[in-house]
Amino acid sequence: MNTESHFSPDPLNAGTPSLERRMQAVNAKLFFGLSPISLALASTDWWLNLLSSPGAQQRLQKDAVHKVLEWAERNGALANQCAQKNLDTLTGAPAHAKPDAPAPHVTHDQRFADTAWESFPWRSWIEAHALGEQWWMQATQLRGMQAHSREQMRFYASKWLDFFAPGNTLLTNPQAIDAALRSGGQSLLKGMKNAVDEWQQKIGLAPQESQANPLAVGKDLATTPGEVVMRNHMVELIQYTPVTPQVHAQPVLIVPSCIMKYYIMDLSAHNSMVRWLVSQGHTVFMVSWRNPDENDALLTMDDYVNEGVLASVQHVAQATSEDVHLMGYCLGGTFAAMAAAVLERERIAHRDESQPALASLSLLAAETDFREPGEMGVLIDEAQVRMLEDMMAETGFLTGRQMAGSFQFLHSRELVWSSQTRRWLLGEEEIPNDLMVWNADVTRLPAAMHSQYLRQCFLHNDLASGNFLISGHSISLRDIHLPVFAVGTVKDHVAPWRSVYKLHRLFSAKVTFVLTNGGHNAGIISEPGHAGRHYQQMTLALDEARLTPDEWLEQAPRHEGSWWTAWSAWLVSQGDGRKVKARVPPHDAELGAAPGQYVMVRYGD
Repeated sequence: MNTESHFSPDPLNAGTPSLERRMQAVNAKLFFGLSPISLALASTDWWLNLLSSPGAQQRLQKDAVHKVLEWAERNGALANQCAQKNLDTLTGAPAHAKPDAPAPHVTHDQRFADTAWESFPWRSWIEAHALGEQWWMQATQLRGMQAHSREQMRFYASKWLDFFAPGNTLLTNPQAIDAALRSGGQSLLKGMKNAVDEWQQKIGLAPQESQANPLAVGKDLATTPGEVVMRNHMVELIQYTPVTPQVHAQPVLIVPSCIMKYYIMDLSAHNSMVRWLVSQGHTVFMVSWRNPDENDALLTMDDYVNEGVLASVQHVAQATSEDVHLMGYCLGGTFAAMAAAVLERERIAHRDESQPALASLSLLAAETDFREPGEMGVLIDEAQVRMLEDMMAETGFLTGRQMAGSFQFLHSRELVWSSQTRRWLLGEEEIPNDLMVWNADVTRLPAAMHSQYLRQCFLHNDLASGNFLISGHSISLRDIHLPVFAVGTVKDHVAPWRSVYKLHRLFSAKVTFVLTNGGHNAGIISEPGHAGRHYQQMTLALDEARLTPDEWLEQAPRHEGSWWTAWSAWLVSQGDGRKVKARVPPHDAELGAAPGQYVMVRYGD
């Protein structure tokens, strides 16, 4: 482990007295992990610009009146239709002529897609909520505001409005009322039990009824056969058992994100990327990150790149005597890009032939330019990072629950409110699938590494600007001349595809870019045969004019099916075409078999 960090923490924060740190940690709990300073700055920016903009005030007032009148007009007709229908039913009168079709919905929110929301007064409520959302989105976009404050106010307003959505309470949710009536109240009893169980789990108590997870790592998940062939303080390296008599000469090394467990790449047998690659004749190695503890607080990005990625590349190159196809996913892709820059610098600038060589670089949903990080950027500024650093100073790490809470907050509509509606109001049990089980299997992040990642990548964008240091030396992505295969996903809120696309202007390389439907996880785990999958793909040589994202979107051909097949063919094309005898991984009783030991490490926080 590298005990000498080249990352210099913020000097003001480094000298922060313990009392101030404890106060910040208390504030984090009171404000649900959000910095009150950041919230105050954003809201002050909004208020000052609103007060100094009489034109904006007048426009917002007129728009509010217009939306109220629009809502009254739209729903007056709906109420009359409902009243007439009920009167006809009570009196037995013949039905009147077919009424005019109701006006189109002002919202296409999937929370209200059930037909129960079509009748009065339920539709009136969801339309009032939708019109309120529209007004607030306009109100937060004031001329003169700082861009970050504008995004914060828009984001926090949407989260606050989600709290008041009509589907969140029993008396304003027709689906919940109908389920209660049809079940004789049993759905409400089940919902209460689900709520109590969740509360008990949050405070560390066992639920009323033990819920054995039907999917277990090593039994149902991460089951592709293989052996652990290397272990150090940072990683276990897994080599998978071949299933073809011959394999492509150049091996594939996969670097997943250290934020979650590696088996996102090896879920169930039917959607395992690892298993599929092995079936296509690739020799596959996988990095499995160690889940850090309080003794790892000073681990830095240096350690993750040097002892994680570069040590694994070195082992794979020595074991196979071949150039290596390096692939990284999410933060693992950022690490892979850093490692590739280090190797390319040593081989090209210093002509160091002792360094292992890469055959290609593949980056899946991985950012290398952090100027436009999407929704993640809303939660990252100086005040927020300072609070996180003070929180982590108490323990030496960011807990898995804290990390999961951040993602839940970003997507609270789907991950919190919709889930609680189903479980608490409808009394439905959520049977976890493989992706849900993996998502709940959280990991920690070391304090120094996480601080460095937020400050140097998100706040200062050092990697894109060539100011990031690895082992005391700056690295430049422009040193990367390898062929690059990059994947973005249409609905990615963690690494927006337009942000991922920026690598075209950073690398000195021929870039094949793929844009696939789906989100950050489901778009990547897109096995062949999965219904509804499609993608666009285009390759741009280094000497070709770089396209804007919109130009690329317009020109890139569309393909039906999974992008995995295109990637496998691309990997083969970047090799030398040779096939060699299948490489059976050596068995070491001390290291053990896949999925290894590190993936099994879990903590109660």
